[in-house]
Amino acid sequence: MSETRIHCLSRYFLRLTAAACAVGLFLAQALSVRASSDAELALEANRGLPVQSNEVPNWPAGPAVGAESAILIEAQTGTILYAKNIHQREYPASTTKILTSVIATERCQMDEIVTFSHDAVFDTPWDSSHIAMDVGQELTMEQCLNAILIRSANEVSYAVAEHITGTTDWAVFAELMNQRAAELGCLNSHFMNPNGLPDDDHYTTAYDLAMIGKAFFANEMLCKITLSRRMEFPATDKLPQGKLEINHMQIIPGGTYAYEYLVGCKTGYTDAARSCLVSCAEKNGLRLICVVMRDEAPYQYQDTISLFEYGFANFEKVNVSQSETEYNIDNTGLFYSGNDIFGSSQSFLSLNRDDFIVLPRTISFQEAESTISYDTGDAEQAAVITYAYHGVELGTVRVSFSVTQEESAFFDLLSENGEDLGDISNEESPVIFINTGIILIGLGVIAGLALIVLLAHIILKNYNLSFRRPHRHRRRRRRKRK
Repeated sequence: MSETRIHCLSRYFLRLTAAACAVGLFLAQALSVRASSDAELALEANRGLPVQSNEVPNWPAGPAVGAESAILIEAQTGTILYAKNIHQREYPASTTKILTSVIATERCQMDEIVTFSHDAVFDTPWDSSHIAMDVGQELTMEQCLNAILIRSANEVSYAVAEHITGTTDWAVFAELMNQRAAELGCLNSHFMNPNGLPDDDHYTTAYDLAMIGKAFFANEMLCKITLSRRMEFPATDKLPQGKLEINHMQIIPGGTYAYEYLVGCKTGYTDAARSCLVSCAEKNGLRLICVVMRDEAPYQYQDTISLFEYGFANFEKVNVSQSETEYNIDNTGLFYSGNDIFGSSQSFLSLNRDDFIVLPRTISFQEAESTISYDTGDAEQAAVITYAYHGVELGTVRVSFSVTQEESAFFDLLSENGEDLGDISNEESPVIFINTGIILIGLGVIAGLALIVLLAHIILKNYNLSFRRPHRHRRRRRRKRK
């Protein structure tokens, strides 16, 4: 082949390559524009979806977010402050890993050694999140949790599941996940693997993730891990190169959307799930958990912050023992008196002083409805009062057997069938006042009177006998004389 022909062919291939690159670049830009357009359309559609909590009368209006489903709850009471399609099934992606982490902390010591098997490594897709662990390498359980929560490492999630169950049949660990999820209060979840890799039967809801989040964010170690900017594992015989990875979550300190009140968080993303985020924040003693699902990046961060700000601005904790008047009888003296046979004044029942409910600032405590239940399952508790507002549960307060005068005294108004009768001002409602002090004093007085009467009867009887006997003796003497 001549040099001229070779030169022509070279130019031809160069032009063809340039053309292919141009076409590829054009297609990539077109796909990017289309993806961006699809994301904007999805955001616009999701922002137009109804927010169920906004339909509650006089409830603070929540923000319109780009997530298809979202929830904001108070961490201790579980009070739902914001609700948008909270029971709609969604793919959780890597937010699944918060449940895997909870199970790991409950079943393992942090210094246990986790060895990576062939299945743990090679069942992980090469284009998914991982830290490039190899077969036979080892990490401690604590290092595994760092890799799972900081770098969302899928092969590490598999290794932890195998370590706990002793098998690479991931369905075995999934069964543990489903059992634990049910125990934590999940209603519409089904897990198929420990990491959230796509599966049609692997789903959950915003509400269920919030229930799992209550357990996750109650663990200080797990929260601290999620806020770390990087993870660094030193080199060992089983990990010759060590590991250094960066946390890419943008809501943690140092991130683009860093939130100063953040307690912990976990992100998730797949094409099917889109962007998900489970997070917790605390401000002025109010701890909130937020979940957004099927959102579009970076709005999962912006929407989460918007919901946190809504919660902190519009809700507050209310101590029930300091606010309750329907059950509080401190000023009536019906349960105790200044002087009793035991030498002290104590109420029979009391409202727990540590219990609180969460109220919107738009309603008063008196507007909350209360119901009482005696099925407590605790021998030290007499009852539990549940507070709600238009069907939204606000929290509960425990009614305990009183042990100190300082606790708020309590009594209940009940009909014959055990239903709470509410306002004591209703004259038609039967009212029962239980005063153990007065009852005991009354019984003592009755017993004392009975004793006095008995003694008097005995004395009078003996007196009469001794008074009558001399007369009988005199009569006998008279008869003898005659």
